[in-house]
Amino acid sequence: MGRLPEGAPAPADGRLPASAAPAAADPAPFGAYVHIPFCSVRCGYCDFNTYTADELRGATRAGYPADVAAEIALARDVLAELGPLRPMRTVFFGGGTPTLLPAADLVGMLAGLRDAFALEEGAEVTVEANPDSIDLEGLRALRAGGVTRVSFGMQSAVPHVLAALDRTHDPERVPVVAAWAREAGLEVSLDLIYGAPGESLADWQRSLDAAVAIGPDHVSAYALIVEDGTALARRIRRGELAMPDDDLQAAMYEAADATLGAAGYAWYEVSNWAREGRVARHNLAYWRGHDWWGFGPGAHSHVGGVRWWNVKHPAAYRDRLVAGASPALAREALDDETRRVERVLLETRIVDGLDVDVLDAEGRRAVAGLVAEGLVDGRAAIGGRVVPTLRGRLLADAVVHRLLP
Repeated sequence: MGRLPEGAPAPADGRLPASAAPAAADPAPFGAYVHIPFCSVRCGYCDFNTYTADELRGATRAGYPADVAAEIALARDVLAELGPLRPMRTVFFGGGTPTLLPAADLVGMLAGLRDAFALEEGAEVTVEANPDSIDLEGLRALRAGGVTRVSFGMQSAVPHVLAALDRTHDPERVPVVAAWAREAGLEVSLDLIYGAPGESLADWQRSLDAAVAIGPDHVSAYALIVEDGTALARRIRRGELAMPDDDLQAAMYEAADATLGAAGYAWYEVSNWAREGRVARHNLAYWRGHDWWGFGPGAHSHVGGVRWWNVKHPAAYRDRLVAGASPALAREALDDETRRVERVLLETRIVDGLDVDVLDAEGRRAVAGLVAEGLVDGRAAIGGRVVPTLRGRLLADAVVHRLLP
């Protein structure tokens, strides 16, 4: 699993510096990420902070909602010291597999957040789910408890691709659970992964067509990345599987953009497409640098230019909270230049683009060359925004490198 970054030790009481207080006149939107660190099996490509039953070493799924409730209480106290509490605009239950917990547990954690902070009118509340980890009754319970959308880990419609990714669900179940979610009154998002070992362009097109046929509100499509320390990386190192091919992944991305665009989905972030009015507001909150508190082991938070992250293991997370301490392991305060650089990194990925004035003089001069090379939209640039073209999305790192010389 991925290693946590380094930073200054976080205080035991979790208090934040006064500089993290929201601006009184125009406070940043606020949201929550709730990490559910449980999986029935670990997929070979995954380096997320997740644990199967035999890896919990004393922590339990049954006790987890109480642990999160303790961090919610801590968060409320810490943020109340900075000023009036902001209601939450978005809440996202991710993992891991959140739906390995009973729907009542997820709804209970949402109720705890609502009681502590309140939710904005029309707040977006998302739960991730594996297709084989939820049923109609559970989806109805989520909706009744305030969840508004569900994101299913479809990944592929092709059995041999799912096998390469160590995914265990039956692809025929995805349209079934999507239909159940709609019946329950939930918006539906599908997550796809492309570039798995042995996956052809025709395989990928089959998955895209299957996703479009389901008719979700939102689609995410991510290129497979081989992370150090994963089972997939070890198999590639032993020569059992081939590394993903960059050119093939680029062709797959172009196929996704064309297929989804033709079906009425517009891109709004490099890896995300949505029907009109159905963008994932929680996703956009990250790209726009809004504030959020991340609950759970290994979760990251960002409030007022202070970023911190919790201890990784569920048992260590629980032990700190039981002792009345913050589960935060370390943190960093972002200076103005770091925040500017991060704006460039993040906002050049979204359809609204980046305000040219955020760039320094050399970065602004680079925009014309990027337009000439077809990497940045010329009309948007005339209007003072840096918006990547399709080719620019494919070469996003090169675009950023030119804007941050």
